[in-house]
Amino acid sequence: MAKLTVRDLDVRGKRVFVRVDYNVPMEERDGKMVINDETRIKETLPTLKLLIEKGAKIILAAHLGRPKGKREASLSLRPVAFKLHELLGQPVEFADDAIGEHAEKVVASLKDGQVALLENVRYYNEEEANDPAFAEKLVKLADVYVNDAFGAAHRAHASTEGIARVITKRGGKAAAGLLMERELKFLGDELENPARPFVVILGGAKVSDKIKVIDRLLEKADTILIGGAMAYTFKLAHGVKTGKSLIEPDHKGTALAAEEKAKKLKVNFQLPTDTIIATPVDSGKLNKKGKPVYDLTNIRTVSGDIPDDAEGFSVGPETAANYAEIISSAKTILWNGPMGMFEDERFAAGTNAVAQAVVEATQKNGAKSIIGGGDSVKALNKIGLGNKVTFMSTGGGASLEFLEGAVLPGVAALSEK
Repeated sequence: MAKLTVRDLDVRGKRVFVRVDYNVPMEERDGKMVINDETRIKETLPTLKLLIEKGAKIILAAHLGRPKGKREASLSLRPVAFKLHELLGQPVEFADDAIGEHAEKVVASLKDGQVALLENVRYYNEEEANDPAFAEKLVKLADVYVNDAFGAAHRAHASTEGIARVITKRGGKAAAGLLMERELKFLGDELENPARPFVVILGGAKVSDKIKVIDRLLEKADTILIGGAMAYTFKLAHGVKTGKSLIEPDHKGTALAAEEKAKKLKVNFQLPTDTIIATPVDSGKLNKKGKPVYDLTNIRTVSGDIPDDAEGFSVGPETAANYAEIISSAKTILWNGPMGMFEDERFAAGTNAVAQAVVEATQKNGAKSIIGGGDSVKALNKIGLGNKVTFMSTGGGASLEFLEGAVLPGVAALSEK
């Protein structure tokens, strides 16, 4: 995609408004909010360092969680400013508002090469509403716009789309950051003419969530490997009993249509041949949301029907071995979605085996491995293999929509080269 990038900009002495994705996981420890995973912050460092070298005055904007237009102390970006200060090795000013007098004062105090982080833009409902007046207030802080928040690019919000349109309308530039550029390259350009065999691994909960991706990738892939809970809807469509597993009975036709399309296009479309199941037993306890907690008992592997009292939680060892064998000969790999409930060690083996196979194909055979964001990234990081693949997307929903072929508002609003 020929979008203007931060490399193309002359920003010395200019105020550069950079939309970043700092929606990082946090938890409270000893009365303080602590960041659990700083990956998204680290991923923006190349863009920030380049802008610092170029002598820009850098204003960072991001959202955190869903405060729904209210100031929530637990969703403040202040801890992110401290972490960014550590990672950048230079001070990061923090403005306790995203717009208005205080934000303007902080920005006005910046010298060339200095950085400020604005408070959570979602403290204002106008952000998600893409309110033009709010976008104008954000624009007051900036001369140039850079979007490095691929994870939020599928949202037409004031800080992802509105401000870019305002800046370009008045003759300014709206460019992609280095992370955004890489996301567009690997999820877009690299998959247009992939080296073959091109193997796609798709997991996750629902067929309805992934059907557009399946449909689009059937036209490009040599093989599609299906895992996760959505496999049970495919099994149901073939008359296999699925017990208490998560299924979408309304999408049996969707599943069969995907298989039929694969047949016509001569795509090797693989479903799990065995499943790790367990019997859920009510523990009598409730979780934080007031829902019953179930103990998972009698964990075993089945090859056919799942008993009425049991539920499927992952692909079995036979499937994992088969998938690993197919992956081993791939030259391009796209993985989106785990093979099961990888967060629980008892059901992690299938996802871990696929992760290991993807890494081996990359490291030993020179395959290009692209991880399409979300839980697949978490699964790789959980077993310490995140740095062994070609590219890991920082987007969740944005990655999925982009792979579906959707136009992302945050990308469409950027200036053409």
